[in-house]
Amino acid sequence: MKDLTRRLVERVLEGEMTAHLGYEKHAQEGRDGGNSRNGKTGKRVKTDTSDLALEVPRDRDGTFEPVMVAKGQRRLPGFDEKVIALHRPGDDDA
Repeated sequence: MKDLTRRLVERVLEGEMTAHLGYEKHAQEGRDGGNSRNGKTGKRVKTDTSDLALEVPRDRDGTFEPVMVAKGQRRLPGFDEKVIALHRPGDDDA
């Protein structure tokens, strides 16, 4: 569960970076065109059940403001239940 949560959060953060920059990772328009990805920074956050070691992407201009795990945020209360709800089988009316 811990690894699933970590991967989900990191994938969302990558999506936020893509939206911020306006192009996909490794896209041609990101080369020599101003602001671009600039590696990742390690960050530790606590969920209700565990500690997560995340890799948060960063940009060259330092203008990326993540929403999923904001700068300075150290806790993700209720997040474990949200991840479980995404994978819980629901009612299928089909």
